[in-house]
Amino acid sequence: MARYIGPKTKIARKFGEAIYGDDKAFEKRNYPPGQHGNNRRRGKKSEYAIQLQEKQKAKYTYGVLERQFRNMFKKATASRGITGEVLLQLCESRLDNVVFRMGIAPSRSAARQLVSHRHITVNGGIVNISSYSVKAGDVVGVREKSKSMEAITQSLASSNHLYEWITWNDETMLGTFVSLPERIQIPENINEQFIVELYSK
Repeated sequence: MARYIGPKTKIARKFGEAIYGDDKAFEKRNYPPGQHGNNRRRGKKSEYAIQLQEKQKAKYTYGVLERQFRNMFKKATASRGITGEVLLQLCESRLDNVVFRMGIAPSRSAARQLVSHRHITVNGGIVNISSYSVKAGDVVGVREKSKSMEAITQSLASSNHLYEWITWNDETMLGTFVSLPERIQIPENINEQFIVELYSK
């Protein structure tokens, strides 16, 4: 499966925020990448440049490629509700993102690996497709044979994320995707309206 595997700090510096989580390298050099770094004179960004950057930020944050993202936008456009908000809800309901939000994995890329290596179950059955869309009421958990995996136990031990739309039980290692999150509940710093404007051109 194609996905971005390049330097993550460089991408974070491009957007001016740690979109991949805590990053010591980003904290040391939180200015744009490139030979001249902070000294390069940057003119005022065009409206298109701002919209494109917001779309790229969303794609890198959720680890989605262009074709997948465009398909999600089409689905969001055809759905009821505010298109931008529905788009983010579709991103949040991806299985790899839900696994990350539950604290089973420390990052979305780690969550994607757990899913593809068949460590994750949905409603009792193994699902190895990271883009699988989790529905409200679905129970996501760790496969019985994988519950003692060090990577999973360490991630759960260090996780303190609590989200209103997700419940998690440490004893059974099962969590429920209670409902789609409202826009105000999604912590990602993404201006979805810019993405809608870009695709609507």
